[in-house]
Amino acid sequence: MERDTITATIRDKNTPWDVIVIGGGATGVGCAVDAATRGYSVLLLEQHDFGKGTSSRSTKLVHGGVRYLRQGDIPLVREALRERGILLRNAPNVVKEQAFIVPCYSRWQKLFYGIGLKAYGILSGKYALPRSRIVSRAEALQISPTFVSKGLVGGVVYFDGRFDDTRLLVDLVKTAASHGACLLNYAIVTGITKDRSGRATGVSFIDVETGEKMTARSRSVVNATGVFTDPVRKMSDPSAVPLIKFAQGVHLVIDRRFLPAETAIMIPKTSDGRVLFCIPWQGYTLVGTTDTPIDSATLEPKALASEIDFLLETAAKYLTSAPGRADVRSVFAGVRPLISSGSDDRTSSISRSHDIFIDAAGLVTITGGKWTTYRRMAEDAIDNAAKVGGLDVQPSVTESVTIDHEERSGNGRQLHQEIDLTEDDVIRSVRSEMARTVEDVLARRSRALFLNATAAIEIAPLVAEILALELQKDDDWVKRQIDEFSTLARDYLIPLGDGLDSDAD
Repeated sequence: MERDTITATIRDKNTPWDVIVIGGGATGVGCAVDAATRGYSVLLLEQHDFGKGTSSRSTKLVHGGVRYLRQGDIPLVREALRERGILLRNAPNVVKEQAFIVPCYSRWQKLFYGIGLKAYGILSGKYALPRSRIVSRAEALQISPTFVSKGLVGGVVYFDGRFDDTRLLVDLVKTAASHGACLLNYAIVTGITKDRSGRATGVSFIDVETGEKMTARSRSVVNATGVFTDPVRKMSDPSAVPLIKFAQGVHLVIDRRFLPAETAIMIPKTSDGRVLFCIPWQGYTLVGTTDTPIDSATLEPKALASEIDFLLETAAKYLTSAPGRADVRSVFAGVRPLISSGSDDRTSSISRSHDIFIDAAGLVTITGGKWTTYRRMAEDAIDNAAKVGGLDVQPSVTESVTIDHEERSGNGRQLHQEIDLTEDDVIRSVRSEMARTVEDVLARRSRALFLNATAAIEIAPLVAEILALELQKDDDWVKRQIDEFSTLARDYLIPLGDGLDSDAD
């Protein structure tokens, strides 16, 4: 996947693509996989790096959503549980089965959550994981020794899926490419081109690296840009009414000692009505998430002080050793694109189902949804794109497509004792995975920035030097990369004050 080869292919193509996909997150790349495996010619354009936005900032769960079950959204839960099963089968190197325990501090909670999680398992149908079970106080403490024991009467154990979101996304990029799709990161779409009748015929875009302005023709265009859905819709129809509301979710990464067991914790109801997870993840513990309405979306959303405090205070109610600000190795925020459902400002009440919108020009917009259901969303989007573009009808085959995965060599010098990253990993990320910057490597090809921001800053110069050799860049480029990454990474650290006097860090 050499960048020069990709841009040359785009430049030299004389016939329209069958499908152009705008957006390189889970849904967009899923669309590229779906379309390419049907035999369609596909071009995908991403304004930054694959997964830069929401798709790299999830709670790392492949799940049906126990909260949605409590809200009564049975169709969404059933669909997501089915997709969980398909992902466990098709991407076994990245998606793993994960045990969870729900701490119960009354007999009523044991009964209530026991019944609810039993129903959750039943909805999985043929894709069911091991059955949930109610456990005693003694067994709950044996499973999770760091539980607050006062008042604990037992727990409920159940199973779901866990994954590394951007590792799966990069594997999906490679899968799409292996089936003939052409995918380009750092390509900003600037407009939707149309014929005289007003039908969408392609896109104009800029290659960020060279500044070259380019165009590409297609028989259909899919808008899969997540939180940036509405600006792209307005490229096609300036009068388009906004569809999206935004909700921010924040996660903290703390040391593994706070959750030394392999079983994750699910806190079923927090003070704001959400569920909270504490999950073992790549040698650390991930705590999340929040659901905060915000007015707009950016590529680098920042955690509010109130969100950080909420997560720490909630975790402290259940863990014997309460984590504090000094224990946070990284904090990251993601923005969810939620389809507006009227005047209700509570983003937690908006359905996580997806929907398709097709405007008068034929632009197909896919939005809403969640990581777990990306495949189903992509299938719907390409079904509609095929109709709009008059393509030969071909059924989706992604239910049975194995997702490509390249095993690490295990060779090379480890760059930091607290981060599992070697020189060979950095080189592979450039040669095989289209990494172009230090951020690409330390935020997405590896998860260093999301796991331990201080360690990521410390190894940025080493990564920049390796990249410079691979990409044939000079010393000025190396310095800029180090400075830009260090500035960005500092926002993943939190101040050690009480954080209660400000709404933003």
